[in-house]
Amino acid sequence: MRPQLVIVGAGPRGTGLLERIAANAPELYAGSGLDIHLVDPHPPGGGRIWRQEQSPLLWMNSHAEDVTMFTDDTVRMDGPVREGPTLHEWAALDGRTFADRRIQGRYLRWVYERARAALPPDITVHHHPTRALRVGGPRDGRQQVWLAGRSRPLPADLVILALGHLDAELDPEQARLAAHARTHGLTHLPPDFTADTDLSALRPGEPVLVRGFGLAFVDLMVLLTEGRGGRYDGDTYLPSGREPVLYVGSRRGVPYHSKIGYDWTGDRPPLPRFLGPAETDALLARPDGFDFRRDVWPLVEKELGFAHYHRLFTAHPERTATAWADFEEGYTAAGDPAELAALVAAAVPDPADRLDLAALDHPLAGVRYASPEDFQDGLRAYVEADLKRRHDPAHSADLGVFLGLLSVYGQLVRLGDIGPWWHGFFSYLASGPPGPRLRQMLALSRAGLLRFLGADMTVTPEDGAFRAASPTVPGHSVTARALVEARLPAPTVGRARDPLLRALHADGAAETPEGLLRVDPRDGRLLDGAGRPHPRRFALGPYTDARTPGAFTRPRTGGPAFRQNDATARTALSFLRARAGRAAA
Repeated sequence: MRPQLVIVGAGPRGTGLLERIAANAPELYAGSGLDIHLVDPHPPGGGRIWRQEQSPLLWMNSHAEDVTMFTDDTVRMDGPVREGPTLHEWAALDGRTFADRRIQGRYLRWVYERARAALPPDITVHHHPTRALRVGGPRDGRQQVWLAGRSRPLPADLVILALGHLDAELDPEQARLAAHARTHGLTHLPPDFTADTDLSALRPGEPVLVRGFGLAFVDLMVLLTEGRGGRYDGDTYLPSGREPVLYVGSRRGVPYHSKIGYDWTGDRPPLPRFLGPAETDALLARPDGFDFRRDVWPLVEKELGFAHYHRLFTAHPERTATAWADFEEGYTAAGDPAELAALVAAAVPDPADRLDLAALDHPLAGVRYASPEDFQDGLRAYVEADLKRRHDPAHSADLGVFLGLLSVYGQLVRLGDIGPWWHGFFSYLASGPPGPRLRQMLALSRAGLLRFLGADMTVTPEDGAFRAASPTVPGHSVTARALVEARLPAPTVGRARDPLLRALHADGAAETPEGLLRVDPRDGRLLDGAGRPHPRRFALGPYTDARTPGAFTRPRTGGPAFRQNDATARTALSFLRARAGRAAA
């Protein structure tokens, strides 16, 4: 029988993996024949999240020129570079456009078809529009992949899980809130992909508590306003009368930072500088392991500060008090936070030009407002200031930090499970909404349809309703009969509703304390409890401890997901070539 490769998940990650298989096959796998089985109930290319059948009101949160599925010479990999068009080049869009997700779905489908056409003629792809239920088989023998609706499994010499965001069981707190909702006839919408959520229970004019202020909230906001017939006239929102009133809060109490609205000019900071391959290797070599806050975060903080100040000193020297060479020497030598703070204070006169990551992460820490109305004014001013700064090239040190975040993430992927905080911090700073969405938030706030609750939001089930409060406005609370958890489900294996992940969990696949699948960082092979890589099972994506910022990225930024795809594709092809050779012999 011809070698068989099963890839579970045909969205952007599975598509990117197929592209790398096609790129590496001429070198590593020629003339032996291979069947590739893609298992996904959604169409190949876009998968669930980027499928073309969704509301045209939902946008990407990246400029079209910042989206590519193709490698370039900045990707550190062993396979060949196969360049291709960015989204804006392929779709003939203005590069600064925030395309809707249906266009991205078409782009991803085209990438899939191009990768499939680039495969050698003796490699055949089969799409199975169903779900994979479980994987069985001996550790050193052929695997069996059981599919919904089929009585016999797919045989597989190798299985690669390329799963994206999936549904999850409720955590204990969400379960209590859901039980309260059932008892009292309330509405509780748990974490979900917003485009798939039934929002019909949220009635016009009623107050709705929303916990979560990131991209899932933006989608919710759009579907409950423009999606219900409202429209914008400049900076004014004209309601349809079908909108509920959204009361939103979160841990930070503020929306994610706006996407930066200007282009890079001049030299990029020479990254990595303080957290590169050598530092990552040293952390991995520690016999007693490492602690993120103690051992990794100081390197991250110094790297981001270096990117920030390199840009400030080279692009805006009039706002600095020393020469860059002198500052760089002192910055490199600074051995403790106090010494570094003194150096920065002497060299950067305006505190607004200094990087304060703690203040960025907790903008409302210790801030108190006397009344809800005062807070509405205060948060609108915060959002307006963020929009102004993120669209003003005079603050291009922020873009330097963005490049630093991308560089850092490429190294942190190698460290495995570092906890959930970093991913949220990265998304908050680097993967926020388009500027126009924040302007829409301001318009909805002025129209009285969006009300801000504050930081460290709590939700309490009481008196047949939900009550929300925040220390940002002491003594103030809001009661409502509807609560929406505006975020994607946490990617934990133990609570995943996906039967395949649950079966792997029950079968002994190792997981981190945060509930992520442990994988070999070199090629994505699943690890068992003893740390042994499984010879025939791989996993890539957000359910693993090697998760990346996304399955696609902006051009010329290293693309950690592309590097992973290449390593996994090369390992798989080498294994399958050896298997085909043994079979022929």
